[in-house]
Amino acid sequence: MDIRRIFGANVRRYRVAAGLSQEAVAVKMGVDRAYVSGMERGQQNVTLLTMWHLSEALGVRPADLLDEAVEEAET
Repeated sequence: MDIRRIFGANVRRYRVAAGLSQEAVAVKMGVDRAYVSGMERGQQNVTLLTMWHLSEALGVRPADLLDEAVEEAET
């Protein structure tokens, strides 16, 4: 499984669970909404710093965004 797809599925799951829109996450991170959308679709190869900012915006640990078990359970 592509790690970008796993990451994206986890980002979406945690974002929805937090009740946040892509726009709200983008504002918290200081990026464009389209960038958040690209991450969720597995089209962005994010940096560690971006992962850190995203985890802060979602209120989760960075490692949570890489959890393969979560993505596999949804497929």
